[in-house]
Amino acid sequence: MTDDKDGVYCKVCGGIIPKNTTIGSIVVDGKATGINQLDYILNEVAALQMHSENEIKQELITRAKNLNYIPTKITEKYEVALFNEYIKRYQ
Repeated sequence: MTDDKDGVYCKVCGGIIPKNTTIGSIVVDGKATGINQLDYILNEVAALQMHSENEIKQELITRAKNLNYIPTKITEKYEVALFNEYIKRYQ
């Protein structure tokens, strides 16, 4: 459902997607999943120059949760998917 006055509605939660949103995509549990501000999240974590896999995963998921809804039951799957994307881009 779209309306120029209201914006575009999310097909998952029904909320309005902000117009200035940059959504990237990662594969979570075998499904392409949109992540708001994915490039920003990855770049910010890369700038920290951390070396511990666990620290990187924690930082990625913390930042992703600040900008996205991530279901508690599959948080670990999001961590793995974000980390895989991070490794693909920066290692």
